[in-house]
Amino acid sequence: MNLSKALSKARTSRVHRWWLQHLLNWSIPFNRPHGFHVAPLPGGGIRVKVPYWRINRNHINGIHACAMATAAEMCSGLSVLELLDPRRFRLIMRSLQVEYHYQARKAAYATSMPAQEDIERRVLEPLKHADKVTYASTVRIEDEDGTHLATANVEWQIKEWEKVRTAK
Repeated sequence: MNLSKALSKARTSRVHRWWLQHLLNWSIPFNRPHGFHVAPLPGGGIRVKVPYWRINRNHINGIHACAMATAAEMCSGLSVLELLDPRRFRLIMRSLQVEYHYQARKAAYATSMPAQEDIERRVLEPLKHADKVTYASTVRIEDEDGTHLATANVEWQIKEWEKVRTAK
């Protein structure tokens, strides 16, 4: 699957958004029960909806902190991979830090919009001289009314697949 192409087509086509959603549910089965809905933003970036479902709620009927953190990770990763070729680069999350501001009592939306220039300057240029780089992405999580629920900082280690070594 060409992720950049799939996300680009999903920006303007309901059918492609439906197809993208099913591909992501199949390829990331851990997130499937949460019912996350991925929507590429018209100007670039990704928005992930966390529905206010029973499975996503905690003991006080707010959206569980871990559901919002998982949506932030997914949103950040997809937005970075949209600007990089996942067939050429490997992305591994190094750290995830979330600061929660309000309890979510409605559907929540995680949004990440990295700039192409930022990726070129902080990822592609340093990878010319190093085996791996670290890229930090900020994700804003809001509810349907625009209330700022949380801010997630996701740190990724990015490396070219050719330089990946695994223990045997």
